[in-house]
Amino acid sequence: MSELSNIKSTLLAEQVQEQLYQYILDNHYEIGTKIPNEFELARYFGVGRSTIREAVKLLISKGVLEVRRGSGTYVISTTPADLDPLGLQKIEDKMALALDLVNVRIMLEPGIAEMAALNATPEDIKKLRDLCDQVEIRIKNGSSYIKEDIAFHTCVAECAKNKVVEQLIPIIDTAVLMFVNVTHTRLKEETIMTHRAVVDAIADHDSIGARSAMMMHMTFNRNMIRKLMKEKAQPPLA
Repeated sequence: MSELSNIKSTLLAEQVQEQLYQYILDNHYEIGTKIPNEFELARYFGVGRSTIREAVKLLISKGVLEVRRGSGTYVISTTPADLDPLGLQKIEDKMALALDLVNVRIMLEPGIAEMAALNATPEDIKKLRDLCDQVEIRIKNGSSYIKEDIAFHTCVAECAKNKVVEQLIPIIDTAVLMFVNVTHTRLKEETIMTHRAVVDAIADHDSIGARSAMMMHMTFNRNMIRKLMKEKAQPPLA
């Protein structure tokens, strides 16, 4: 009986860990920000303090949180280690990194979308439409859509039916996460429009249309990062 209880506790902690990570993203906790204490989080999520402790430990192991003795628990990264296979979160200039990543995505993802249009099955297309809808719903609700956005781009890559592309998925996932984190989800309408265009082209098995739609999506992303970099470089008004 105790073994079953331990399994349930572990599963609950894992579930709360995911909810806590989403809570950090939804509330735009910056790196270096202190999160609420155990009592507040336990009350918010409707679980015991021991479950919160375990959930926090899981996020510590993923490099998202850090406990500072006598001070509290702080956000040290919004990119979990399991979504950062290349260790890119160690690079300090996140904006420059985001630009480098989107430049790589421009080389890869339009071609991946083209392959997806040629190889996607009816089941793939349904899944892609569902993910597209989920992103749109969360954007219109004002909720964080990072998880759904990553799932969308992952699904496009899976539709390509290419073993090498499958190995690139973690890099694409990292790039999507990094982009949304540095831009704070500014490209909402553009994301809805270009995601829909990508899905429609893949559903029509229009390979050139899929490539073009994904290129448009990437171009919006790149232009936004460059705009933010220019804003950051401008000296503050006296």
